[in-house]
Amino acid sequence: MSQTFSHITVLLDEAVRELVHDPDGFYIDGTFGRGGHSALVLEQLSEQGQLMAIDKDPEAIAHAHKRFADDERFSIEHGSFAELQSFVEKRGLMGKVSGVLLDLGVSSPQLDDPDRGFSFINDGPLDMRMDTSSGESAADWINRASETEIADVMYQYGEERFSRRMARAIVEQRAEEPITTTARLAKIISEANPRWEKGKHPATRAFQGIRIHINRELADVEACLDQALEVLEPGGRLVVISFHSLEDRLVKRFIRRHVKGDEHLPPGVPFTDDMLKRRLKSVGKAMRAGKDELNRNPRARSAVMRAAIKLA
Repeated sequence: MSQTFSHITVLLDEAVRELVHDPDGFYIDGTFGRGGHSALVLEQLSEQGQLMAIDKDPEAIAHAHKRFADDERFSIEHGSFAELQSFVEKRGLMGKVSGVLLDLGVSSPQLDDPDRGFSFINDGPLDMRMDTSSGESAADWINRASETEIADVMYQYGEERFSRRMARAIVEQRAEEPITTTARLAKIISEANPRWEKGKHPATRAFQGIRIHINRELADVEACLDQALEVLEPGGRLVVISFHSLEDRLVKRFIRRHVKGDEHLPPGVPFTDDMLKRRLKSVGKAMRAGKDELNRNPRARSAVMRAAIKLA
């Protein structure tokens, strides 16, 4: 019997409020998940408005087709938001998109389902792929990668300071028997972690790093942000919700770079503001979930939302 895992959409009202400014516009939900943001966006749109969603996860695609089958304003693409531009070009809408929303990270159904292999708490096959139809699983990678590569991934993407000790333990243990389950990997990592943080599982950072690597999460975010700038119309909105510092840093730097414009003009030469070629205007400050939302959904505690408007 299949089990249903629920998902509580983070910063729902805030994100859609910043995103939808033209009810007749064409919008993109780059991370459909279970459709929380998409459903509210559709509520704000007129009969002429359109919403295109994207998701890597075949289960999310199936859910979308079932949930919005009767809404002709909705369509969905199976793939990465790093393919954003090609999906838009296919529709002939380059430079005509009213808003792009990205809700980064892993959805609750992916985390809670042991069969997806993201959880260090519930045992399951060591997979971690958002798109289970393609790519290398975490088990395949963890059993072939070098000790140095494993350590670097956990350090760079998980910010795990004991990554070298953990990588050494992984290589030693896989020599005895391949590592194929989340519980075994979590045990190996936990035992190699000499300093457990209060309130945090000792394998948290390492699992995060492996997951980000397996799914090319940061590379996809960088690619998508650049493409979003090209697909948006002047006045179009970019709204991004991040769940860890590495993602948020990318988003913050991207927006700041295009708010400032060209910083490489020749020194000492007079210039006008339009010569800076500013392409974005930041909308307010970074937003976090409020007290009421945190009480309903503790997973929202790390969420940070940033929004910007395309100038030209």
